[in-house]
Amino acid sequence: MELASKYDPRAVESKLYQYWLDNKLFSSKPDGREPYTIVIPPPNVTGVLHMGHMLNNTIQDILVRRARMEGKNACWVPGTDHASIATEAKVVNKLAEQGIKKTDLTRDEFLNHAWDWTNEHGGIILKQLRKLGASCDWDRTAFTMDETRSKSVIHVFCELYKKGLIYRGARMVNWDPKAKTALSDEEVIYKEEHSKLYYLKYMVVEEPSKYAVVATTRPETIMGDSAMCINPNDPKNQWLKGKHVIVPLVNREIPVIEDDYVDIEFGTGCLKVTPAHDINDHALGLKHNLETIDIFNDNGTISEAAGLYVGEDRFDVRNKIAKDLTAAGLMEKIEDYDNKVGFSERTNVPIEPKLSTQWFLKMQHFADIALPPVMNDEIQFYPAKYKNTYRHWLENIKDWCISRQLWWGHRIPAYYLPKNGGYVVAETPDDAIKMARQKSGNNELKLEDLEQDSDCLDTWFSSWLWPISVFDGINNPDNEEFKYYYPTCDLVTGPDIIFFWVARMIMAGYEFKGKMPFKHVYFTGIVRDKLGRKMSKSLGNSPDPLTLIEKYGADGVRMGMMLAAPAGNDILFDESLCEQGRNFNNKIWNAFRLVKGWEVTDIKQPEANSIAIKWFEAKLKVTNAEVNDLFKKYRISEALMVVYRLFWDEFSSWYLEMVKPTYGSPIDKASFDATLNFFDSLLKMLHPFMPFITEELWQNIYERKDGESIMRECLKLDSATAEEDKLVCDIENVKQIVSNIRTIRNQKNISPKDALELQAVSQNNYSAFTSTITKMANLKAITVVTDKGADAAAFMVGTDEFAVPLGDMIDVNSEIEKQEALLKHLEGFLIGIKKKLSNGNFVSHAPEAVVALEKKKQSDSEEKIAALQESIAELKNKL
Repeated sequence: MELASKYDPRAVESKLYQYWLDNKLFSSKPDGREPYTIVIPPPNVTGVLHMGHMLNNTIQDILVRRARMEGKNACWVPGTDHASIATEAKVVNKLAEQGIKKTDLTRDEFLNHAWDWTNEHGGIILKQLRKLGASCDWDRTAFTMDETRSKSVIHVFCELYKKGLIYRGARMVNWDPKAKTALSDEEVIYKEEHSKLYYLKYMVVEEPSKYAVVATTRPETIMGDSAMCINPNDPKNQWLKGKHVIVPLVNREIPVIEDDYVDIEFGTGCLKVTPAHDINDHALGLKHNLETIDIFNDNGTISEAAGLYVGEDRFDVRNKIAKDLTAAGLMEKIEDYDNKVGFSERTNVPIEPKLSTQWFLKMQHFADIALPPVMNDEIQFYPAKYKNTYRHWLENIKDWCISRQLWWGHRIPAYYLPKNGGYVVAETPDDAIKMARQKSGNNELKLEDLEQDSDCLDTWFSSWLWPISVFDGINNPDNEEFKYYYPTCDLVTGPDIIFFWVARMIMAGYEFKGKMPFKHVYFTGIVRDKLGRKMSKSLGNSPDPLTLIEKYGADGVRMGMMLAAPAGNDILFDESLCEQGRNFNNKIWNAFRLVKGWEVTDIKQPEANSIAIKWFEAKLKVTNAEVNDLFKKYRISEALMVVYRLFWDEFSSWYLEMVKPTYGSPIDKASFDATLNFFDSLLKMLHPFMPFITEELWQNIYERKDGESIMRECLKLDSATAEEDKLVCDIENVKQIVSNIRTIRNQKNISPKDALELQAVSQNNYSAFTSTITKMANLKAITVVTDKGADAAAFMVGTDEFAVPLGDMIDVNSEIEKQEALLKHLEGFLIGIKKKLSNGNFVSHAPEAVVALEKKKQSDSEEKIAALQESIAELKNKL
């Protein structure tokens, strides 16, 4: 098959991906081979491909393709997450556009709309991943709310409840007023805010002419005040002990209580206590038996219980109440103040601490089983710095609020008996009614008499089971696939979900299966633009991945991502990197066309070709060992750079130049066959990084059978021998000799067509490579001399000296003019250095290393000046 003159990714990629699918080359079934398993971090079912997905899935694909080529049974399981908050918000917005409110629908009606949305949009991101070349086993696609996964989640909930690890209780939670649901601590993002500190006057009941001042950032919460608190050791507030104060504007009398919790140094040392709206105030309320007044509705507006500003938004009330307090003479002052405010990770609105009855999972037990495996490297993190982040979280763990006030998700399997008869937790409605009859002693109870909890589970409560549940290891733990594929091998994810997902999967693995869910965790960095800003739609600095693929090809984009993607470090993405990737594709394509275009005959192999082949064979072995070592250390970006340099610098720039025939001449068959074999090996090394172009060219090296693919080929190279290691080092010096000769040609304006002589001064340690040097540098002879001539241009390679006699090959007047110009520049440079060193102030105050550097510059300049003066004198003698 004749290749096009230019590589066109669009003509190759869709064709090859369909070829891979048609031949089920991504498919995996248990067999006798070593399994290699990766589970995809399931993207939100509502999502579309973004640059973070591009990076994460490129790395996963590199790892899984490499494992496949190593002969392992590679299985990459794809899937999506139902994303309770995000998906429900999308559905609510879509219904609103049709004039429908969620409250107008029954739960089942709403869920029908949610499933319609999911079925319409749910597969988009997985289809987009195919454009990237992702070699997932698509027949295994899972969804966190499909039947198998849902059954797993409910079973786990019931088991943990039986063990006493899940409980229901009223506690302070993080409340998202936009999504109208509780959040876990990990779903709250704290941001620095420029706000105000309001100093409010609380009139003292027992001394009507006096008042105490409270500093607060949230004056809108005063309607929920139950007490004022002072530190009993605070001398400035001793006068308030045992007294009562009036809540400003509200005119409600509250007691002054004492507690060591109050920070004497903050504000005035007086703290307003609002038990319903601050976790620490709630603790004070319980300790001192204070009234709890919830002044917020679920949507963040003021409730009837507040008595003032009812129905108004909390932030509107903050502005309004500040004005009203000022007008009433109850505001002492307002100051600018910077503080951290918690925002919902999903909706990006400030959260409200709220007293709420929720379901919780006790976490200390899980922290105890999940910490040791990571700390002792049973599970390895790359980079290892994230072990400390992991440890800190587990050592300070809090119970996990697992209930959400949403309809889209796994409904909590708790069923409430009539007449406040308590509740039962059961996996099925049939089990629930049996348990309810037993609990109540009423055998006449029917299912419709029970009311199932309306809340659903936190999305992460399903995804923490992901490595187990994708192989049905919860419902059917003895199944062949689970026993074969679990534990999985590598997890590739971002460090931002180390708590949400990574830690919890480790907990679930040891709790439910008694072993790790994966062996290695590779943390990617965050993709940022070249200015260092995190890429986001709101900033407008994130390119569309599909547009990049259309422009540069998938292989070009994959390479562009990986060139800037060291593990754990942020990626400064620049589109020029994708251009570099595309250029590399073109380099590979053109090199292949060059080789395939050679005329081949059964002529004797030139000695230079024989040397080149032995060298590149050794170089391949050395580089392959380096790449293998880098992959073991998960330094994937560095591995790519090593292969890139091998192809671009060693193979294209040197090897092909060493063996290519002179223009119009044929190449010997032995050299041609060896070159194609090298191309075959190089394509295999490159394939995990650049799957499309490597497959296309591999199919064209030799005639292939239908269904064959490079992705099923192994690259088996022996380790380099000591002799081969020496050959690689020797050729590096040979390349330096050739490069120096070429530099002399450029500097002296000598045509590449003019054959030169090379002199080896005293001895020639590279006589074994005479044919190579002669061909690459266009030499007529290599001779050994005891002393180079005055007209020779000399250079050193290590401790060996070489020279190129120039004779009448140069324009003496032009060379004198060039060297005199350089001499003048160096003399001026030397004057500046001497002036600096003669400055006593500089010498006495500058660091010793800086002074030493300046002295080194002086001596180097003086040596160069002396050499130039000698050279100019010799040249002038020729005139």
